[in-house]
Amino acid sequence: METTLRGVGVSHGVAIGEVRHMGTAVLEPPAKQIPADEAEREQGRARQAVEAVAADLIARGNLAGGEAQAVLEAQALMAQDPELMADVDRRIAVGSTAERAVYDAFAAYRALLAGAGEYLAGRVADLDDVRNRIVARLLGVPMPGVPDSDEPYVLIARDLAPADTALLDPTLVLGFVTEEGGPTSHSAILARALGVPAVVALPGAGELVEGTVIAVDGSTGEIFVEPSAEKRAEMERAAAERKAALAASSGPGATSDGHKVPLLANVGGPADVAAAVGAGAEGVGLFRTEFLFLDDSKKAPSAEKQVEAYRTVLAAFPEGRVVVRVLDAGADKPLEFLTPADEPNPALGVRGLRTLLDHPDVLRTQLSALAMAAEGLPVYLEVMAPMVADRTDAKAFADACREAGLRAKFGAMVEIPSAALRARSILQEVEFLSLGTNDLAQYTFAADRQVGAVSRLQDPWQPALLDLVALSTEAAKAEGKSCGVCGEAASDPLLACVLTGLGVTSLSMGAASIPYVRATLSKHTLAQCERAAAAARAADTAEDARAAAQAVLSGE
Repeated sequence: METTLRGVGVSHGVAIGEVRHMGTAVLEPPAKQIPADEAEREQGRARQAVEAVAADLIARGNLAGGEAQAVLEAQALMAQDPELMADVDRRIAVGSTAERAVYDAFAAYRALLAGAGEYLAGRVADLDDVRNRIVARLLGVPMPGVPDSDEPYVLIARDLAPADTALLDPTLVLGFVTEEGGPTSHSAILARALGVPAVVALPGAGELVEGTVIAVDGSTGEIFVEPSAEKRAEMERAAAERKAALAASSGPGATSDGHKVPLLANVGGPADVAAAVGAGAEGVGLFRTEFLFLDDSKKAPSAEKQVEAYRTVLAAFPEGRVVVRVLDAGADKPLEFLTPADEPNPALGVRGLRTLLDHPDVLRTQLSALAMAAEGLPVYLEVMAPMVADRTDAKAFADACREAGLRAKFGAMVEIPSAALRARSILQEVEFLSLGTNDLAQYTFAADRQVGAVSRLQDPWQPALLDLVALSTEAAKAEGKSCGVCGEAASDPLLACVLTGLGVTSLSMGAASIPYVRATLSKHTLAQCERAAAAARAADTAEDARAAAQAVLSGE
């Protein structure tokens, strides 16, 4: 009998297939004592296992490329964390086996993160995955991970570690459903990059019986268990119509009455360029530069290495706009040579622009490298700072750009509510704004973007978040400047129309989402988008905001 479940849709598309569950996690190793004379050997085993797992994660990242590479390299750094390894050595010295020491050390670190205000709680899945891989290697058992199957299936998991998500084979994994995670979690972002339909934060997902046929709607978050023939036909028909609409849609982003809304791509590095160009991106709205800095947590990459990477991306968009975000380090992206290791709550501490202003040599080198990379290229370079809180921050960044001889537009990201509230003040120092809706939602609602339990507050349809977007766009319009969106909100086609109605001047997203947004925008006039935006802001909940906008745009 057909039943319907609802989670949070995070990656568009429809998947219909049999359920397959993620491989079980490594069992807890037995707690047994070893003789003192075996401690050195066990410490060596632990170090070898850690290095092997780190190397495997880096290799997976090299295969995956792009954003996935940066995520997996960050996991490799997590595996090699010197404080964790020191704890492992200490536990072995007092009698633990290597596998038990690793298990207990990671458990202690897990508890520490939870006690630090839970900002880093979203990295628990990543931490658990690293632990499981190290313990599995020490025990000589298969790694936990994606099941072996010759037939396509829908993957079910409590959560998906980046190492698994990054290398999913879309020809076998039709879609995935998780109990945990949120709309802006790593797995959600990577799912969109892969073009795999996905639903997260579905309570009881693990109770779906192996082999059961389910239909997954990655747009609405609906899961149909044992769907009827009629329901399957309906979803397949809708998917076919959507595919045809996407194929027919091309060219620059615009509403049906010709209001231009440039559709840009979010990229993590040169590996993401081909997909962005293939999707018809009109440029880059968010070039995350962190990937360059994750190769070695102990020192910054050389200016020469930075120039080479930046120029590859800039050259791919002649006459196009490329918006580069300078290094956003700190919080969930710690770098040993930059970020303090003992902050009680790094989310509210020294991260983003604050980190760079504390290390002006790192900022100066990056800005100079960008200037050299753009030299002689017919590209419209724009450079923006992350985590800008006020006009003082904006001025400090603009001054640094000028001192580095950078001939580009300087901008500020709106990720902190204060920046939205005082956007007009900030625009006295910079030339554009870019809304990072992921962090803006996180800070507005005090809801960690990685924690499934608070996913309703991470929903970009929350009317309070739309109010902050409107404040920013109104300020930009008053100052005659632009205000784009580069957060994951831009990848939702319906919400893209609402954002356009709110006055957003460009939309940047993962390349796989561009055709969906282009096709949807082209069906509606600017006036319809404005009415949908007003209806969404008048609602009291995210669900009601979406429904109100949908009603306006469907002519109900």
